[in-house]
Amino acid sequence: MWKGSSCAVIVAHPDDETLWVGGTILMHPEAKWTIITLCRKEDKDRAPRFYRAIRELDATGIMGDLDDSPEQEPLDSNRVQNKILTLLPSDSFDLIITHSCKGEYTKHLRHEETARAVLNLWKMGKIWTTELWSFAYEDNEGKCLPQPIQDAHLHIELSQEIWQKKKNIITEIYGFGEDSFEAMTTPKQEAFWCFDWPIKQQRSVERSEMK
Repeated sequence: MWKGSSCAVIVAHPDDETLWVGGTILMHPEAKWTIITLCRKEDKDRAPRFYRAIRELDATGIMGDLDDSPEQEPLDSNRVQNKILTLLPSDSFDLIITHSCKGEYTKHLRHEETARAVLNLWKMGKIWTTELWSFAYEDNEGKCLPQPIQDAHLHIELSQEIWQKKKNIITEIYGFGEDSFEAMTTPKQEAFWCFDWPIKQQRSVERSEMK
């Protein structure tokens, strides 16, 4: 499916695209990757790092400016959906990849809000994709670093070379130290829940939201 495929990655923060799906992106340069992050457009440190990472991933990158303050005040769901529609250069893709509705670790509200917004837009027909994947990681309620969920639909094992390129983006471009959460987490296996039609798969999506 990859050659010439139009693929969108929709995440909350710069570095999420590398941490959770960067290996898959690096493995498939023959696809056309668009990566949007909903937060940190005005961050004078993180924004330039995001665009450097995007160049390393051979992708197109677009940033949004939703609130990402430490308080994590909930955002209006319509506002998140509208931001996604504004940032996406198209409403149709072969593949869209985003967060899990349960997030990847305990806990970041923006990850969950992003996932719900993408799923709702898909269910309503405001964005179209042949397949939708959501990240499938868990941290046992904060008791360990995020790990791939064993019964996720898809696991992609990264070669040492691809994993090292991904790790270098995290440590050298984003600047996270070797003992940081991000560097220690960087998965060698990427895991996803996979869905192929919003109506046919609605019950499956809802079941995954409960996991």
